Amino acid sequence: MLQTRIDIPGKLAGYDAARAYFADCFSRTDPARETLFVAYLDEEARCVHLSRHQGDASGVDWPLRSILVEAASRKCAGLVVAHNHPSGDATPSHADREATRRLAIAGEAIDLTLVDHLLFAGNDCTSFRRMGLL
Repeated sequence: MLQTRIDIPGKLAGYDAARAYFADCFSRTDPARETLFVAYLDEEARCVHLSRHQGDASGVDWPLRSILVEAASRKCAGLVVAHNHPSGDATPSHADREATRRLAIAGEAIDLTLVDHLLFAGNDCTSFRRMGLL
């Protein structure tokens, strides 16, 4: 399910700003289900659109084509994605790493930067950028 959030923040520049923003987003979701949020950024790291993709307890589909079409239609410069693990383990799975890699590579083809992928589990948050996975 795709939903759009209306209250868009000024900037998502840096890990701390992105973590705080997405922590608020996840506080409004069912923690027993995986949810993927995609923040679409302009050249100054301002969020111009946010989408939410609902999964179930075991995972969430990454609609890569839809994400890229949305980013291109809004002339975005970058993306920050975030999803949660209901298990409480903030370690990226193989599927998480693969989806991130595919989105980053596809984004490069249209001059779109995957700025970070944040993975939330309880109070823990893992940054793919900080782990050197982006």
